[in-house]
Amino acid sequence: MRHRLKSEKFSRSEGQVRGLKKSLLRAILIEESIKTTHEKAKGLTIWVAKLITRAKVDNLHNRRLAYSELDSHTLVKRLFEEIAPRFKDIPGGYTRMFDIGWRKGDCAKLSLIELTKLAEKPKPIAAKAGKKGEDKKEAKGEAKPAAVKKESKKIGDGVKKLLGKKEKKEKA
Repeated sequence: MRHRLKSEKFSRSEGQVRGLKKSLLRAILIEESIKTTHEKAKGLTIWVAKLITRAKVDNLHNRRLAYSELDSHTLVKRLFEEIAPRFKDIPGGYTRMFDIGWRKGDCAKLSLIELTKLAEKPKPIAAKAGKKGEDKKEAKGEAKPAAVKKESKKIGDGVKKLLGKKEKKEKA
């Protein structure tokens, strides 16, 4: 009996579904945003959610399971070291989908699916905390770092960049 076993077949054999799953997972982890059909995007959200949830716990067993899905050591490393830490504090919602229209050839509904980028929390400013020693240092000018000079940009620089013209460096 198939109680509570939900999987999409996508009108393909088992091996083809496995290949489709692998290629879509690899593409979303490399690019972080891909364009595909709506049905494939819905299936991909489930697969990505399972993979990232597993990658939150970094141990050898989970790395081997991720490798069995991705077949790439570099992607497994990126998943565990770059992507999963972004989602460590949230229980789900790793992807979002946008409908982008219909494909011209067969009129299939297309969607853009991407990994959500979580905004980092701003670091608290020490002066707001009201620590005693810092207020005195700021008054004396000790706590402030040396000012960094920013290069002034000219109006012509942007135009040259757009037109592709490079400045010739003069030899002195």
